[in-house]
Amino acid sequence: MAQRTQRILATRPDPALVRLPWDVPLEEWGDDLVLPLPRGLSRHVVRFVRVGEHICAVKETDELIARKEYHLLRDLQRLQLPTVVPQAVVTGRKDRAGEWLPSALVTRQLRWSLPYRALFSRGMRADSLPALIDALVVLLVRLHLGGFYWGDVSLSNALFRRSAGEFAAYLVDAETGELRPELSARQRDYDLTVGTENVFAELMDLQAADLLEHHIDPADVVERLTERYGALWDALTEVRTFGSDELWRIEQWSESLNELGFDVDEMDILTEAEGSGFRVQPRVVEAGHHSRELRALTGLDVEEAQARRLLNDMASFSAHIGEPDSPREVIAHRWLTEIYEPLVAMMPAPQRGRMEEAEFFHEVLIHRWYLSERAGREVNIFDTAADYVATVLPERSEEPVLPVEL
Repeated sequence: MAQRTQRILATRPDPALVRLPWDVPLEEWGDDLVLPLPRGLSRHVVRFVRVGEHICAVKETDELIARKEYHLLRDLQRLQLPTVVPQAVVTGRKDRAGEWLPSALVTRQLRWSLPYRALFSRGMRADSLPALIDALVVLLVRLHLGGFYWGDVSLSNALFRRSAGEFAAYLVDAETGELRPELSARQRDYDLTVGTENVFAELMDLQAADLLEHHIDPADVVERLTERYGALWDALTEVRTFGSDELWRIEQWSESLNELGFDVDEMDILTEAEGSGFRVQPRVVEAGHHSRELRALTGLDVEEAQARRLLNDMASFSAHIGEPDSPREVIAHRWLTEIYEPLVAMMPAPQRGRMEEAEFFHEVLIHRWYLSERAGREVNIFDTAADYVATVLPERSEEPVLPVEL
């Protein structure tokens, strides 16, 4: 009988991946390999290591689970759903004594992201909790629209990135999930039930660790999760009826979905009998409306809430320079070269590994509002940035996403 050998299945093979000590249990990997980055709660051993140009998370698990999750994450990536990027799965591992070791799943570390517990341990305020829950709701709705049944919805199985005062959530653990052509209402309800139970337990755990104010009622938080999920799902999928003289309302309805950050790529429009009206149902709903618009205009690739904020500033810039008839592409280029790029260049070098440029820009805009209110006039954006760098950044709670020495 042929002896099974170690195998590395990788999306983009990297010699550095092969050189990792796969014959050593992950929990024994030393400080010369393991990077001191915050890890979420996990029932598996997880370590962060550098693999070539990227930082990766390595998780030990059962071979079948590792293979399933690797291929599932690849499928979700092809659907452009918000997940971590699968890098490799390593099977057939043995230690130097010839004993079998667990297989390993390697995913690329999501830059700028943190697990929820790390956010709270760094002093995140309770008033940010609704935004965190909303991010989880948007993630769950997007996954359900894509036909993904999660099976273990929780804050622990997601990563969060700051996005213009809000959060964006990404799926990080898909081992219990399944991808189907479409989910039934029962499957979605089960995911939502599991999610409320898990989030309730996680919030209780935060309170027990004195990381969340005790006046916060976890029951109220999970009620918000359920309500927000229902409202967003209905907004994106519910059949709407319009009168024959109300075609303008279809455009208005589509624009309301744009404001939620979604595009309707395809509609199913049914004409009622004798021309009495129309029934409209979105058939394909794609997230990231503002992100795509900003990327098309400027090439900037940022989170949805950040993109919405930058587009608003671009509109203000257009009004300020008094060129309402100029093509948007011209305005976008001027805004990018005259405002955005010079401003983000003012970000101190040590901060560049800790904060996205778009988030820095957003925080400067918020700071300008405070300075302008205090001064009774609009303060220059570059004067604002200089004041923000001098007075706010030194006091800002640090959320390192890379080791300082890298």
